[in-house]
Amino acid sequence: MIPMVDLKRQYHNLKADIDAAIQGVLDNAQFILGPNVAELEKEIAAYHGLSHAIGVASGTDALLLSLRACGIGAGDEVITTPFTFIATADVISLLHAIPVFADIVTDTFNIDSGKVEEKITSKTKAIIPVHLFGHPADMDPICALAAKYNIRVIEDCAQAFGATYKGKKVGTRGDCGCFSFFPSKNLAGYGDGGMIITGNKDMAKNLRLLRNHGSVVKYHHTTLGYNSRLDEIQAAIIRVKMKKIEEFNDKRRINADIYRTLIKRDDITLPIELPGCRHVYHQFTIRSKNRDGIMKTLQNENVSSAIYYPVPLHRQEVFTRRNISAENLTNSEICAREVLSLPMFPELKKEEIEHVSNVINHAP
Repeated sequence: MIPMVDLKRQYHNLKADIDAAIQGVLDNAQFILGPNVAELEKEIAAYHGLSHAIGVASGTDALLLSLRACGIGAGDEVITTPFTFIATADVISLLHAIPVFADIVTDTFNIDSGKVEEKITSKTKAIIPVHLFGHPADMDPICALAAKYNIRVIEDCAQAFGATYKGKKVGTRGDCGCFSFFPSKNLAGYGDGGMIITGNKDMAKNLRLLRNHGSVVKYHHTTLGYNSRLDEIQAAIIRVKMKKIEEFNDKRRINADIYRTLIKRDDITLPIELPGCRHVYHQFTIRSKNRDGIMKTLQNENVSSAIYYPVPLHRQEVFTRRNISAENLTNSEICAREVLSLPMFPELKKEEIEHVSNVINHAP
């Protein structure tokens, strides 16, 4: 069976370093906000050329705390994409704000920057662009709109660690950049974890308060906060992998190029990389009107595949019963019917890609 991702291969390649990192945490016995969290924050801030990084408990919490730190609350509107994992819009509703969905472009699956302005009202307080599948969203026009209307930009970079847009890493253009360290991500731990990056000192201070029950001094609380601290063991593991992130992303890009060379079907649209962008291929996602047939053929040949995402957010029950607008989201509907993600991870072998491509090429 060729899996979507094989975490065991990566672990065995890094076993000595990861085991030593975990043992170091156990020996030190400082498990909450310990030295590995502090060092990882410094390393990720430096990697992005920003002054602050704040480790939190998950990518979802990274978005939630960022919205809180940006002052988003009840009745505010936040524009985002309906073609993403539910966490992006979930956190908006959890703060009693209102998600407003703008349609996507079909070539990168990201929010259509040309569709954002028509969604802006006097209640709009933020935009959350998602750098989906590892390809950067079109940030220049989004940031221009944010400046024009004085609204915040929170970048959802959960699937795009290391991707770049016009020479700048994703997460560095907005007020905050939010990352997930879920085990399957490009930079990943062995459990939940997340990180927020920002160049704003006051924002960083607020985020550190929010992640730790609204407290800087123990048992003294200045705001309502959360228990959302990045785990020390996860930070130690991620620090080992952080040293390899460019190598991992380069291997994903090589694998994507092999797929592009080998898949030869007129009824399949392959993922692209727009000029000025560096795609890091968290997923290699094709489109086909024969998606379900191709998926069944792959399954019969012991090849994994996955649909991200079969139901766009505006069609999810949690939002339909809140009467969230579903107008003018045609591209999101089309992509939900046609997308299929193929196996993609740094340790994927060329002969495995050849087999996957051969099965696709000969699928009825």
